[in-house]
Amino acid sequence: MTQTIQQNTGEATQNHPFIEELQWRGLLHDSTPLEELNAHLNEKQRRFYIGFDPSAPSLTIGNLLAVMMVVRGIRAGLSGVVLLGGGTGLIGDPSGKSVERSLLPVEEAQANVERHRKMITTIIERAVSSDKIPQFVDNYEWLGKLTIIEFLRDVGKHFSVSEMMRRDSVARRLNDPNQGLSYTEFAYSLLQSYDFMRLCQDHGVTMQMGASDQWGNIVAGIDYVRRVLREPVHGLTCPLLLRADGTKFGKSESGAIWLSADRTSPYQFYQFLLNLADEEVKNFALKFSLETKEVLDGLFQQMNDAPEKRALQKHIAEEVTTLVHGAEECKKAQAISAALFSGDIRSIDPSVINDFFNEAPSAVLGRSVIDGEGVSIIEFLVQSGLASSKGDAKRKLESNGLSINGEKVSADRKLTISDLLHENLIMAKHGKQWKVVRFE
Repeated sequence: MTQTIQQNTGEATQNHPFIEELQWRGLLHDSTPLEELNAHLNEKQRRFYIGFDPSAPSLTIGNLLAVMMVVRGIRAGLSGVVLLGGGTGLIGDPSGKSVERSLLPVEEAQANVERHRKMITTIIERAVSSDKIPQFVDNYEWLGKLTIIEFLRDVGKHFSVSEMMRRDSVARRLNDPNQGLSYTEFAYSLLQSYDFMRLCQDHGVTMQMGASDQWGNIVAGIDYVRRVLREPVHGLTCPLLLRADGTKFGKSESGAIWLSADRTSPYQFYQFLLNLADEEVKNFALKFSLETKEVLDGLFQQMNDAPEKRALQKHIAEEVTTLVHGAEECKKAQAISAALFSGDIRSIDPSVINDFFNEAPSAVLGRSVIDGEGVSIIEFLVQSGLASSKGDAKRKLESNGLSINGEKVSADRKLTISDLLHENLIMAKHGKQWKVVRFE
């Protein structure tokens, strides 16, 4: 079986608003021929789908790119379906993975599906009107009922093993002497293709979207649906979200940026975006911002003219944190950032300090340590763990880099209950390191 779908070269005429936006944002990586795709999208309102893998309880910032593709499609006049992989998540997609995934229990996969449903819905509701929220479908509904006989007769016979083995995701694993590829993962693309067929047949979906590492699976699905249903279906992908060093923002990789507040807090999320390097932030703005091209061009110009003001970083941090966590949580994150930058610690609201207490390295000391005549600054530094010894504490004080609640302190300073923030906290800083100490 020969695949005739080629990678996008950008040479075809673009006239559908969705395709135009993807192109100027640099979000169109692969697609079926653009002339055909544009004609298809312009003929009438079309339905697309994009899938989410429930391999972890939370989505990551890499998955946020897929959520934003849903948002952009809806805002451009298309109708969307979000496919939650309650079935395929039990198998594991080998695309982009060097080792086989651990298999999830059904109960865990379904719990993750429900968390993802709520998370995606909340984000999309902040970006589109309530009457345009996409339909959510769980592929466990049909894959959980598919018998092995039906799978082999109705799906497997349409796929060439030799062609499947030529796919990059499969070939890399087969050629690695230290890693094999189980039949379970080898068959994953067939299940994804079957998903596309069911969504086309049952829900009128005619376009599949995904990240660029999904292109092989998407092509296989297009070929399968065209062969079985004789429908003119299409597909496209967006680039993967990569770090500055070229690695993927994944779920298993260290330093993942999660979308759930219990894994990456709104403050951490905001700080991640605020601290993006100049060479990274433009890419993030194009991928995640809902601002128009004119507004973004203006922000890019501001960055070029005065990079030290970090106007683009501040804008993107506020916009995307608000989108993911809501305006109130974004304001709290901004308040913490502003107070820590200015040193005006006492102005921070108690609830915001408690948020920061959960972020920064912290210690808990007995109330008796500071009651009465108080505690010497040297003893405080040692007991709180900011210094490893009294000698280390003295060196830190001599460097003039230590502050308590935003104020510089000297070696002869004593801390008393009058130094407590909100009756039980002290925020200490040495260099760029913060430590929050609670007295109980």
